[in-house]
Amino acid sequence: MVLFLTRQYFHGGTNGKLRCAGRVICSTIELPWRQNRSGISCIPEGKYGIARRYSRRFGWHLEVVGVPDRSLILIHPANNAQLELRGCIAPVTVISGAGLGLQSRKACAALAALVFAALEREEEVMIVVESLN
Repeated sequence: MVLFLTRQYFHGGTNGKLRCAGRVICSTIELPWRQNRSGISCIPEGKYGIARRYSRRFGWHLEVVGVPDRSLILIHPANNAQLELRGCIAPVTVISGAGLGLQSRKACAALAALVFAALEREEEVMIVVESLN
């Protein structure tokens, strides 16, 4: 399975659309691009693996693996990138501003169900991150 994240960069955050097989799964929010600096920047464009991960804070969620010079890039619920993210990706149902979204838990659950099913079938899951602008 290949997910395509197409992003737009803004001063206050990064907004994206996540697609699989041509179908929009959800929108996404991230921190602004700040040269891939850990904790304050979205990840660079590229192709990465997706793995299943568990933590007490988020329960079962997704992790983006293979990001250069970065680790623990999670895909988890958040509605405000500046306040709730440290370089991770948050699925949202609706974009409400630069790095802002609504109904993140709903979007996150839909994405997780899709990806977990593929992982249970032992499919490799990749994400391709690219720019719209």
